[in-house]
Amino acid sequence: MAHAKTSYVCLPCRASYKQPYDRERARTCPRCSEPLVHAGSAFAAPRRRDTAAWRTLAVLLNAGVGFHKSCCGGPGYRPRTPREVRERMAHARRTGEPVAEALVRRVI
Repeated sequence: MAHAKTSYVCLPCRASYKQPYDRERARTCPRCSEPLVHAGSAFAAPRRRDTAAWRTLAVLLNAGVGFHKSCCGGPGYRPRTPREVRERMAHARRTGEPVAEALVRRVI
């Protein structure tokens, strides 16, 4: 039986690739040979020319926030604009809440 595929992202190239998940195998981008970041099976890539969405995505992935399916559907709330990211980062600094938790909080 074939394994389900999940998304891997190259942030410098702004590209996403669906590949079978393997924890031990390091993935590299076929374009630039940089390491790929595991984004999750519920990930939907923004358009390549949407720089604001890719900046937001870079913050989320570098903070350890993934796009994994849950038992009830998708990955839950994720900020879509740099403004939403800035608001949640400021909230994390003010309250001491971990950045990854503040980023996925729907309401501040």
